[in-house]
Amino acid sequence: MLATELLFVYVYVWIDDAIADGVLAIPPRPGPTPACSDAELLTIAIVRHLLGRRSESGFIAEIRRDYPGLFPRLPHQSEVNRRTRWLWGAFEQLRATWAAAIAPDPVQQIDTSALPVKHCSRVRGPDQWTGPGNNLAARFGRDGAHAEWFYGFRLAVRADLGSRVVRAWSIVPAAVDERQVGIDLVCGDAAIIDALLLDKGFSGSTFAQQMTTADIEVIIPPTRVQRRTMPKLVQRLIAKFRNRVEASFKEITDQMELARHGAHGFEGLLTRTAATLAAHTLLLTALTE
Repeated sequence: MLATELLFVYVYVWIDDAIADGVLAIPPRPGPTPACSDAELLTIAIVRHLLGRRSESGFIAEIRRDYPGLFPRLPHQSEVNRRTRWLWGAFEQLRATWAAAIAPDPVQQIDTSALPVKHCSRVRGPDQWTGPGNNLAARFGRDGAHAEWFYGFRLAVRADLGSRVVRAWSIVPAAVDERQVGIDLVCGDAAIIDALLLDKGFSGSTFAQQMTTADIEVIIPPTRVQRRTMPKLVQRLIAKFRNRVEASFKEITDQMELARHGAHGFEGLLTRTAATLAAHTLLLTALTE
């Protein structure tokens, strides 16, 4: 990883050039041009997640204290938050552009991870945690990775098996049928996928048939009965490659602090998720060359 000051400069130049070249399209807003540009705010958010800084306000204070020359016209915290949420679509454009720099792997993985929004003991009834149209709302779900219940949503991703670059993602209900999530994430890209490595939550004849119709091979860890006849080497290979998506979730939710996002509403959660995934994609592509 680059030194922090160089990282700011690197990310800013890339984003500013993308805006100037039309690669990154940001709709115009009414009113005077802000003194602090959209490219600067996008840079701050991306770098915050690359560095694993949990607090937005703490990171803004760090910039004012340690790097005042890089962002001399940084606005008040409330304006930073408001404008950054408005730019959530730009984060997704950045992620897709960075991901396109690497050819997609024909073997990919799909999995989900918990996105808690509050502790289960603090849930008292209907709250503000609803997505667009109120069709997506925070609910209770089981976090298998940590063997505990949570209240919130799930982050679903489809990623390359080799590079681990995220190719598609979605915020879905906490208690969701992963097979339907898998179908949605594959939609539109089935032609470039030869096989999917999945967990046991995707077992089912209907899902398998739909993937077969799309010419996609489904690989699921063997059951206890199947392990009796499956070669140990094959079992170890499946387990090894399944761990790759777990490594991605560890980077996204733990190292980049998405599991402790601190958002106060769905719009904030959506923005932080898009920014974190953009930062993760940059980390796996340009910053590892």
